[in-house]
Order: sequence, then C-alpha cells, then structure tokens
Amino acid sequence: GWRRSNGSARRRGRPVILGMGAHPTKVGLNPIVIDLMRKGVITAVAMNGAVIIHDFELAYLGQTSEEVEAEIDSGRFGMAEDTGRILNEAIVQGWQAGLGIGEAIGRYILKHPGKFPHRRLSLLAAGAQLGLPVTVHVAIGTDIIHMHPSANGEAIGGGSLLDFRKLAA
Repeated sequence: GWRRSNGSARRRGRPVILGMGAHPTKVGLNPIVIDLMRKGVITAVAMNGAVIIHDFELAYLGQTSEEVEAEIDSGRFGMAEDTGRILNEAIVQGWQAGLGIGEAIGRYILKHPGKFPHRRLSLLAAGAQLGLPVTVHVAIGTDIIHMHPSANGEAIGGGSLLDFRKLAA
C-alpha cells in the first residue's frame, strides 16, 4: 500500500513527478508547487488541459476568470476571448517549433512579460525557466480553448503527444 515518503527518493536521485488536475491551481497552490520545483523536490509536473487555463489566467490576470457553477447555465462558460486566442497561439507556435504544450506555453509566458505581469504564479513559466519538464495531457474537446475558432487540433494533439513521450521517457 501507499506510505508516506520521507524524502528518500530525492536523496537517492530519483525523480518526483507531480500529476495534477486543475483544482490545486484554481485554489491558489501554485506558489507552493513552484517553491518545491525551485528547491528540487518536484522534478517534473504532469497536468491535464484544464490546468493550463487556470495557470495562464493567473499569469495574465492574477486570478482565474470564471467559476463553473456561476457561468455554466448561462451559456457563457468558456468564452473568455483572450484565454482561448492566446493559449491556442502559444500551442500552435510551440508545435511549429517542435515543442510540447507545457514547454510552449511556459516559453510564451516568459517571452511576453508585458502580457503576463503575474508570471511568477505560473507553473508553466516556472518549468520553462527552471528547465524542468511540465507536460500537458489533453483530450480533444474537453477544454474551453478547444471551442475557440483558433483551436488547431493538429497542434493540440501533436503537442500533447510530445508531452506524453517526454513524461514516459
């Protein structure tokens, strides 16, 4: 069964990979995860596609833009223009450069500091800055940015596959 770690894996030079969904980011835990990345405790992060939306909005706005419960019945949920447009742009540019989604968005955030005044809150930017793998594993059609007209299935699927291969390696 599962047992509490005493940190021996890292002391033996083994990786510690955090696999996560969006809720830790949504509730404000990114600074803790980033601190553990900087200290070398967490050596890689694997996330689903929902995390990139919250992570992006934290870096861009300093908060996430929507509460699902408040917006889902109105038909407006997932219609944040900048979120869809900019994330899809970063994914496509990354795919064209041979990057997975995580590295592509992280580099994009670091490359455009004026757009991202709160980039210190971004797991994706921290991974790119530290040279740590931050991989994104999506299913096409499950994230709000897939509804945006700029969504590119080849780039989303290909970037996610590159990230899967990075994680598996």
